[in-house]
Amino acid sequence: MPGSAENAPAQKPPPGIGRSATLVAAGIFLSKIAGLARVHFLARYFGASDVADVFGAAIRIPNILQNLFGEGVLSASFIPVYARLRALGQDEEASDVADAVATLLALVTSVLVLAGVFATPYIIDVIAPGFHGAKRDLTIRLVRIFFPGAGLLVMSAWCLGILNSHRKFFLSYAAPVAWNGVIIATLLIFGHSHAENKLAEITAWGSVVGSGLQLGVQVPVALRLVRRLRVQLGLSLAPVREVLRNFFPVLVSRGVVQLSAYIDSMIATLLPTGAVAVLGYAQNLYILPVSLFGMSVSAAELPAMSGALGSESEIAAQLRSRLGRALRQIAFLVVPSAVAFLALGDIVAAVIYQSGRFTHADAVYVWGVLAGSAVGLLASSLGRLYSSTYYALRDTRTPLRFAIVRVTLTTILGLFCALKLPQMIGISRSWGVAGLTASAGVAGWAEFLLLRWKLHKRIGAVQPESAFLAKLWGSAAISAAAAWGIRIVIGHHRPLLMAVVILLPYGIVYFAVTSLLKIPEAQLVMGRLKRMF
Repeated sequence: MPGSAENAPAQKPPPGIGRSATLVAAGIFLSKIAGLARVHFLARYFGASDVADVFGAAIRIPNILQNLFGEGVLSASFIPVYARLRALGQDEEASDVADAVATLLALVTSVLVLAGVFATPYIIDVIAPGFHGAKRDLTIRLVRIFFPGAGLLVMSAWCLGILNSHRKFFLSYAAPVAWNGVIIATLLIFGHSHAENKLAEITAWGSVVGSGLQLGVQVPVALRLVRRLRVQLGLSLAPVREVLRNFFPVLVSRGVVQLSAYIDSMIATLLPTGAVAVLGYAQNLYILPVSLFGMSVSAAELPAMSGALGSESEIAAQLRSRLGRALRQIAFLVVPSAVAFLALGDIVAAVIYQSGRFTHADAVYVWGVLAGSAVGLLASSLGRLYSSTYYALRDTRTPLRFAIVRVTLTTILGLFCALKLPQMIGISRSWGVAGLTASAGVAGWAEFLLLRWKLHKRIGAVQPESAFLAKLWGSAAISAAAAWGIRIVIGHHRPLLMAVVILLPYGIVYFAVTSLLKIPEAQLVMGRLKRMF
């Protein structure tokens, strides 16, 4: 990298994670609420039927592009280089890197979208081997529609990289509201006048329109920040070559993780009808706290960590300090989320999904799958932050190695828990999908512990927080007990009433208990509430 800490211009201290993480969380919250609304209407019109299975599997396949070339990979490879150039005052070089990355990304994505459309039947045979006949034919039609939209979403990830590097966090994470909004509007307009198969195709086209809108709302701001956008490959520039060197290990790492998700989906196609759809419903709920609390803090930290200047020991000290505060923030909110999924998951699933063809029995089914996911919720959330720290250090290979370990464990455990374990313990094969999510949670803990061990050897250990975590888990358990007491007293009612009367007290008790235990994060929240009221 050109430039050094010694000749860098004077820098203001990097901002704390509070405001940036709040902006990310606010954007993610809006997009996730819109996403839950989208899935609610998908559940209303498709339930847990064959068409729901097809739609859930079809939308996943072209999303390979978005997941491999989109936000996670681009953030890990592009933002550290671009943010450091800006921290060193080399704005012209930073603009050249932005131009080159946009050009290369557009070129590669266009080729892959075209190849994906033509190769769809072969991809289906690998990803969804349990789909046959009309179910397979509908999946092929939907996948071919979804592919161009996935390409547009990849380009929106370039905008996210630019916006995040300039600390413009809100727009990039709120932009998916546009995509979700178009799909919801499509379902509402056409849902009552078309049969399920035709409605699925129309909704897929709505997804493509929404993808274009999501990109369109970000482009003007991103172009204003880079000041100009030229078509150039820029392969002769050292920073561009560094982005590419970082890109491919992260791409493989992301690909390995995505492979795990697609293996789960593939295994689910071998289970009874509804397994694929329910897996998707549960994952939409599971990803909410990961995104709101894990991704928001990690995304806010990556540019700040990447711009850290000084000697090796000074940078390590900065990273330890930021990492310790961020870990506490994430754990404070993720722990009660995991306990809520374990103890009250049917209420959570019912208030989001239960309507139309989605029944209370379906909500209980989702609860079982969600409880399996809760096993690894904290590990997945904290693991994102540790991975971001590696990326800030321009180390993309260590997370790759540990991702391979995670996927290997997930695959071995998933095959056993989904296909063999239900038969061994005498329960319905449908519950094998809960085994998939639980096995992924166990593997997530293995990956997190490896990431933590290696990073602590490199920058020094972050202070152990076992007592802090024990207080969080204890507070969440007390809150769950109080919520169950209310549940027993009031009995069964409509999902919305159950959610308000049970989930709201659960959260209030958690904040009250953690505040009494003098946990700083709780006292900060309570202090803000007192000032508001």
